[in-house]
Amino acid sequence: MPAARAPLDFLWFVPSAGDNKYLSHPETDRAPTPAYLRDIALAADRLGYYGVLLPTGAHCADSWITAASLASQTERLKFLVASRPGLIAPAESVRQAAALDRISKGRVLLNIVTGGSTPQLAADGLFLDHRERYEQTDEFMEIWRRLGAGETVTFEGKYLSIRKGKLHFPFVQKPHAPIWFGGSSDIARDIAARHADVYLAWGEPVHQLKDIFADVRARAAKLGRQIRFGVRLHVIVRETEGEAWDAANELIKYVSDDAIAAFQSLMAKSESVGQSRMSALHKGSRDNLVIGPNLWAGIGLVRTGAGTALVGTPDQIADRLDEYAAIGADTIIASGYPHLEEAYRVAELLFPRLNLKHRTDDGLPASSVSASFITPQPDDRLAKVAAE
Repeated sequence: MPAARAPLDFLWFVPSAGDNKYLSHPETDRAPTPAYLRDIALAADRLGYYGVLLPTGAHCADSWITAASLASQTERLKFLVASRPGLIAPAESVRQAAALDRISKGRVLLNIVTGGSTPQLAADGLFLDHRERYEQTDEFMEIWRRLGAGETVTFEGKYLSIRKGKLHFPFVQKPHAPIWFGGSSDIARDIAARHADVYLAWGEPVHQLKDIFADVRARAAKLGRQIRFGVRLHVIVRETEGEAWDAANELIKYVSDDAIAAFQSLMAKSESVGQSRMSALHKGSRDNLVIGPNLWAGIGLVRTGAGTALVGTPDQIADRLDEYAAIGADTIIASGYPHLEEAYRVAELLFPRLNLKHRTDDGLPASSVSASFITPQPDDRLAKVAAE
């Protein structure tokens, strides 16, 4: 690993909506069973990932219940758990997060997710428009942060109110679990500047994210705050560049033109600014998938959210991550299909090229809390799982 590489925290993804070997090929689907998600979390814990992201939505297994089940079976892994304002009161949300923080001995990170398609949100009983959802999120995060920091909170807002609320069983982390938040719209950037500890962006070309990061950083500075930055993308790493691009093309070889057209028509109706930016990268065409050095937009042809992947050799991808680090990103949240096998591949091929700030001299992840808080246990979880 070159000494000059910027230190990064590197997280993986728990595919709680299901996993695939090929996109749009149901015969290769893997159901998000508790056993399969456990296998991915155990692998990430063993391999030295900083943490894992658990998504939210009607198509996903509940993020908090899933995280609680996985926390009890892992030792070092942090859990970036997605939560959607509007579907839960901030007082209940903060109790939920603090309870998991205590259960996991300080390994919880909160990911606030405001966006989503209007039909999906309506199916969950949330009928606010784009701006109203973000205004509600602002109130949610104001109440949540104050409760998490130990205040007795009275707040009267347009959407949310609370009278003399208090968190009686506090977080292990102080003042509370870190808050992650993303969103490309103007109001989302304002909210990030006010409330987020980490601003999370999908993997756009570096020059585009540079402008976004600079804007959010400036907004936070006006409020006397500092903010960190993370990038969410996929990784397709192989020993040779040809093998990596072959793997990328293999991933979408069953994706039909009709499937692309139908999906892009649906995305055109989205209110999400971030989703519109993802779609603009490839314009719904297989001819526009290479959008930068080693940056490929093929996943976004038929998948919402992060639709880009870094494709290449370990050295090439490490160089591209250096470029994101140079504009301020100190955290990467990656994924790959299928997530179990690719967790191993990324750790074995890419990690030796990176300066992972959460790793210790023995190659294992650093503990999230002081040694006096945890009684060391033999690391024999996989043997126990195999015997079950």
